[in-house]
Amino acid sequence: MPTVLETHIQNRFRVQPNHANNNDTLHGGNLMKWLDEVGAMSAMRFAGETCVTARVNELDFERPIGIGDTALVEAFVYDAGRTSVHVGLRAWREEPRSGETERTTESSFTFVAIDADGAAVPVPELTVESDRGRELQARMLEVEDGV
Repeated sequence: MPTVLETHIQNRFRVQPNHANNNDTLHGGNLMKWLDEVGAMSAMRFAGETCVTARVNELDFERPIGIGDTALVEAFVYDAGRTSVHVGLRAWREEPRSGETERTTESSFTFVAIDADGAAVPVPELTVESDRGRELQARMLEVEDGV
């Protein structure tokens, strides 16, 4: 059974002018695409199957990411149903020269595992074996509860 930490993925995206909105900051749609891509990778690592986006449960933009900054995106599976995979997502603004970060976004998406014909297939149970895994899972469950 896969563990929370085995599904943990981080990826970086350099924010270029073609990613920006009228305020010279990262367009929310671009960040949402990156969250979806990294989230799908985490879900597929967990399920061992192709996973497709079923729902954006929540998406909170807390602060902008500027042109020239790096968007650091983190994803991890924190819960699973019969065929669904719940992925916690966070993004940070990272200053590329210093590595200094500031959280900008918190989100959760639901993915569904599918077979080659597009039919939903069962996913394994999620195992939480470490303190860090329990911490990540608890944080996302609090977000779901509105805490």
